[in-house]
Formats: sequence, structure tokens, C-alpha cells
Amino acid sequence: MATVLAIETSCDETAVAIVNNRNICSSVVTSQITLHRVYGGVVPEMASREHLLTINPCIEQAFLESKLNWSDIDGVAATVAPGLVGALMIGSTAAKTLAILYDKPFIGVHHLEGHIYATYLSDPTWEPPFLCLLVSGGHTSLIYVKNCGVYEQLGSTRDDAAGEAFDKVARLLNLEYPGGPIIDRLAKTGNPKRFILPEGKVSLPEGGYHRYDSSFSGLKTAVLRLVEQLKKEGQEPLPVADLAASFQDTVARSLTKKTIACALDYGIKKIAIGGGVAANSGLRQHLQEAAKEHDLIVHFPPLKLCTDNAAMIGCAATDHLQRGHISALSLGVSSRLNITEVMKLYES
Repeated sequence: MATVLAIETSCDETAVAIVNNRNICSSVVTSQITLHRVYGGVVPEMASREHLLTINPCIEQAFLESKLNWSDIDGVAATVAPGLVGALMIGSTAAKTLAILYDKPFIGVHHLEGHIYATYLSDPTWEPPFLCLLVSGGHTSLIYVKNCGVYEQLGSTRDDAAGEAFDKVARLLNLEYPGGPIIDRLAKTGNPKRFILPEGKVSLPEGGYHRYDSSFSGLKTAVLRLVEQLKKEGQEPLPVADLAASFQDTVARSLTKKTIACALDYGIKKIAIGGGVAANSGLRQHLQEAAKEHDLIVHFPPLKLCTDNAAMIGCAATDHLQRGHISALSLGVSSRLNITEVMKLYES
């Protein structure tokens, strides 16, 4: 079994982990939330500078926690796509430098594949094939996982990602960034049935609606119009808890319907959830109830593995390394790369 040092810097978390196959030896995550909160979102240049400041201490801490040294490491991995280019370059350059310095193979990892592999860390017995609903600030995808590096994207968002929609609605309600956790907390005290909001269906040219694709832009606009109408009617302070609950319930129901429909249509019995929005309590409740109704297995990683971390990157890297998939040191980073193109990262 391979042991890999992994680095994740695709957005605003500097993360380093040491992973042995599907076992976490250490995992260090330094968040930049407080830095970016004042701006209401991630500022790419600031994120890159913060990665520069924190990456070396994170590497040192990962070794301290694991009680391992470089003689125990079989490879060095880093997220190379997709993400913020400047941020990706910090982690990738650090990983390549360490690979050269200690004569280790370099493994470039796709960020979304990392989220898929978070499931293996929380359940080492989990195996393909399965359907993965990947929901985060930048992505909303339904991915048919067939094997390591073998993926078919069955559904995606046509505009805003689910996590992005949470952040934008939070701003409409004058809530702090990031919006997901605070909307989730407020929703628990609100009435999800008070306001009827559109689920955001995607029309097909021949008529009807796409069964797996999502759209959240219209939902965001509907919340905006609702807030404007409530203010016009003099309803201030706004019923924020009810607005949050109604919005969250709409997103959760929409994602659940598409995920269950996709699994049933393709005869897939197992569903894994990944990404930051996988921590959302409303989504968890809706999906677990629907999966039980249709005799499907659904797995949510623990909360610490839903958000960005290097352990999931390391888990993906160990699998690739054990299969002989190694990246060239000339491999660049990319802001966009479809999950179906993962194996391009291992072409010499």
C-alpha cells in the first residue's frame, strides 16, 4: 500500500495530509474564511498569498502529526485542476519541488475526484460502481463512478452551483459568508413550507425537462423578488429563518429528485455525496429518506471530509500511484478540467 503526502490549495483552504491507501495518517487544514468574509467571497490574489505563507507550516505539521518521515513517503501529490490558477500553482509547485528534492513520483489530482475519494476514507469497504452527487461552491454534478479514473458525468448545473446559490442568497438576507452553514442553522428554526419557490427545472429543446441537470439562478432571483416584495409590504425585520428554511428545502428537494431519478434510471444501487454542501442537514435528510423509500444505499462522509481537505486528494493519489499512474513534472494547472478527462493528468 502506498503512502502519499498530498497538498490541496485549489481555493481558500491550505491543506496538507499524509495518507496510506484509505487511512489518514495526518490531516492539516488552514482556513481563510475570516480573511475573505469581509469581501463576501474569495479574493483570488489574497488566497494565493495566504497559501504561500501557510503551506510550509502545514507540511511540517502533517509530518509531526503522522510521526512519519520522508523515508516513509512513496509519492507527492497536489490538486492541479480545477480551481483558482494562482492558488493551484502554489500547491503544485510545492509538491513538485518536494518530489524532486526527495526523489519521489509526482501525482497531479483532479479536485472533484478527490471529493469522490472522500467516501473511501470514511468507508474503506466502499467500491465502484456508484453514483456520486458532488455539490460544492463551484460544482453541482452527478457522476457515474465506474473505476479509478473512469467517470461519466450524467448531470450538472447550467448556471450557479448549489454552494454558490447558498452564498448569494445569504448576501440577499444580509448573512455572513460563507452562506451554507448559517442558512442551515437558521433553517432548523424556520418553516420550510411558508414560501413556495421554484426548483429550477432545465427545459429540453424537444419539450419537457432534463431529469438530471440543475439550475439555481432562477431560484436566487425568486428569493430576491420575494425579499423585495416583503420589504415593500413593510415586513421588517424579514422572516429570515423562514426564508432560509424555504430556500434550503427547495434546493434539497431538487437535488434529491434528480439524484434518485438518475440512480433508478441507470440501475445504480449506491449513492455517495461529496463536496461542502454534503454537510447540509436538509439535503442529508431528504436524500436519506428518498433512498430508503427506493431501497438505495446513500453514504455521506463525515463533515470534516465534506469541505476541501488534502486527505481526499491523498486517497485518490494512492490509488493512482498503485496503478502506475504518475504525472510528468511538466504538468501544468488548469482552472477547468472535466472529471471525464482525469486520465490526461497521467499522460507522459
